[in-house]
Parts: sequence; C-alpha cells; structure tokens
Amino acid sequence: MKFLVDAQLPYRLVKFLKAKGYDAIHTDDMPDKERTSDSEIRTRAKADQRIVISKDKDFYDSHLLKKEPAQLLILTTGNIVNHHLLALFEGNWGEIEDMFQSCDLLELTNTQLIAHNIT
Repeated sequence: MKFLVDAQLPYRLVKFLKAKGYDAIHTDDMPDKERTSDSEIRTRAKADQRIVISKDKDFYDSHLLKKEPAQLLILTTGNIVNHHLLALFEGNWGEIEDMFQSCDLLELTNTQLIAHNIT
C-alpha cells in the first residue's frame, strides 16, 4: 500500500507510515506543497495508486460520486492534537491494513474504524 497524506494532517503521520514500511508522501512533498489542489491530489493518487488520508469531506464526496480517489481513509475526529491522532493510528493500524484489503473507504473517528464501501 502507498499513501498520500493531505495538508491538514501532520507530517509525522508520513513518518509513522514509513516506519511501518509503507511508501508515503505528504502534500508538502509535492510541488505546490500545502497549496496542492484536491484535483492534483486525486491525480497523483490515481497515477501512483495511493490511498488518500484526509479530513477533507470533499474527498469523501468525490470518492462516492466518481470513485476518486479510488481508496480513501477519511478522518472525522474533529480537532485533535497530533499525539492523539498518532495514537489512534497506532491503535487501529492492524485493522486499517486488513480492511483496505477488501474495502476502499474507511472512516476513522475518535472511537472507531468504519468500513463504508466493500470492493
């Protein structure tokens, strides 16, 4: 699995993913950095077959309407400090890995991981 982490999420999430052995980039790694458009993110995700990780509901809507991005991990945690966010990923990582084998849309809340679409 390869990941693309959206601008509103911390770069430390990319470091977490890389430490798990995954290919991960942040919008800060892209030419327009935090100004990278949603369209550019979807294009890069498609070209590289990356799972987008974002809090941006526009990606959720785009996934449902156009299947772009093809795979999405949407975060609906509200405002959350970075170490709590990383703790959520750490605590749910095994399930996230497993669920992306058969799902294309996951939602991570403060209390649960939800599979919305089965591929």
